[in-house]
Amino acid sequence: MQRSFLLLLLFFSLSAVSATAQPVHEPMTKPEWIAPFPPFRIAGNLYYVGTQDLGCYLITTSSGYILINTGLAASAPQIFNNIRALGFDSSRIKILLTTQAHYDHVGAMAEIKKKTGARLLADAADAPVLKSGGTNDYEMGGKGALFVPVAPDRLLHDKDTIHLGDATLTMLHHPGHTKGSCSYLFTTKDSSRSYRVLIANMPTIIVDRAFKEVKEYPQIAADYAYTLHAMKGLSFDIWVASHASQFQLSDKQKVGDAYHPQAFSDRAEYDQELAELQAEYVEKMTKEKR
Repeated sequence: MQRSFLLLLLFFSLSAVSATAQPVHEPMTKPEWIAPFPPFRIAGNLYYVGTQDLGCYLITTSSGYILINTGLAASAPQIFNNIRALGFDSSRIKILLTTQAHYDHVGAMAEIKKKTGARLLADAADAPVLKSGGTNDYEMGGKGALFVPVAPDRLLHDKDTIHLGDATLTMLHHPGHTKGSCSYLFTTKDSSRSYRVLIANMPTIIVDRAFKEVKEYPQIAADYAYTLHAMKGLSFDIWVASHASQFQLSDKQKVGDAYHPQAFSDRAEYDQELAELQAEYVEKMTKEKR
C-alpha cells in the first residue's frame, strides 16, 4: 500500500511539473524584430526603447516610469540597455502596459516585471491570454506556451485612465488583432509646446480562416469593424505604433538625428494605413459572403 501511495504521489508530482514547466516556443522571429535600434526622445517625456521593428516606449514621470511593450523574450537586455543609454534607471519602472498580448510584444514582460517589481495593467480581454502564456490565443494558441505567463495586477476597460506622477494615459479598447488589443492617448510637452500623442495598435487582420470559422472569437468581425471606425475618429498631434514599420520609423529617425517631434505628425500616413486595413477587411468580408 505504501508503494502504491508513493507511485501515486510521483504521478501527481510529474503531472504538476509538466503543467507548470512548459517550454516557451516563439513561432517566428524576424531579423528586424531583434535588430537593435538607437533609443531616442520622441517628444516631451516619451522615448523609443524598442528594436528595429518592435515598438517599445518609455514615459518618464516625477514618480517613476511607464514601459509600454517589451518585444520578444530575448529583448529584455536590449530594453534595459536602451533605457540606461538614455540616462534613466530601469529600476524606476513602476507600470507596465502592452498594446496586444502577442509574444512579439509581451515576450519579456514576465522577466521585466520580476526584475523591476512594476505593476502590469492590461486590457481585461487580453488578461486570459497573458495568464496562459498565449496558449489560448485564438490565432496562435494550441501550440504550447508562446511566452512566460504573466498575471495583470489591474484590468483595464475602454477609456480607463492610468496615472503616474504628472502623466495620465487613456486606454482605448481596439479589439480584433487580439481580443484586448488597445491604444493609448496622452499629452506630453517640451519647452516649446504640448503634444497629444497616440500610441496606436493598428488592427492588422491576421486570421487565415474565415471569420465565421473562428469559434474561439465569435465577435471578431464586429470587433474589427468597431476598431477601424473608432480609430478613424481619433485626434492627435503625433503618433507611433506597435510595429515601427507601421509608421516608417527608419525613414523618420536616423542615428544622430536631432530632437524633432514633428517627424511623427504625419496624419495622412495614419489615415492611409487605416484605409489599407479597411480595404483588407472589406475584401475578406466580401469573399466570405460569396
